[in-house]
Amino acid sequence: MLDSGVDEIGKWATIRVGAVEQKLRWIPPGRGLMGSPAAEEGRHPDEGPQQWITVTHGYWLADTPCTQALWVAVMGRNPSCFKGSLRLPVENVSWADAQSFLAKLNAQVPGLNAGLPTAAQWEYACRATSTEPRYGDLDEIAWYEGNSEGRTHEVGQKLANGWGLHDMLGNVWEWCADRSGLSGQDRAIRGGSWFSIARLVRAASRLADEPGSRNGDQGFRLAGGH
Repeated sequence: MLDSGVDEIGKWATIRVGAVEQKLRWIPPGRGLMGSPAAEEGRHPDEGPQQWITVTHGYWLADTPCTQALWVAVMGRNPSCFKGSLRLPVENVSWADAQSFLAKLNAQVPGLNAGLPTAAQWEYACRATSTEPRYGDLDEIAWYEGNSEGRTHEVGQKLANGWGLHDMLGNVWEWCADRSGLSGQDRAIRGGSWFSIARLVRAASRLADEPGSRNGDQGFRLAGGH
């Protein structure tokens, strides 16, 4: 880690690759909700039953989706469909692409041991103790079909959740580490995107895609060990 400290939200740390920095937030252990209740507006049946889970170990999570700047610093090229600022989230990257990025990042930042969050880690961090469908007003926290003007936006412009994480909902779908229950090979993606209708931009909303799939609304977020 380049630097670390504690602020009013909690523990933070920063990594650097070349001139590019990425802040990570500490996600504390605890109990959180997974899924949605039957009466939640926009709910899909695969989100239930809602249940409490226990996260026994804390972990680090990037405070924004991976940016194009960080991707280029590690990989040397920019695969994104939307360009114009390196503060835009990287997209048009597959789950497999993200694994290649993570391997190279870990080689450049000894001791980081970065990976993708599991779907459970992702939803626990997204909610940040909230029991509501979203951690705030939709337009204030997320870029989605209703306000994105048909493209991604620079990370960190919308309000963060209670643990200091920006863009957990909207902007780009985020790949997760684990396989989805919908298919033996598909990988979970969470959070909705600039292209998503409002009902998909909720903490419990879940989709899955093939690990080799690339789309202009799919990115990812770094997770680190405890």
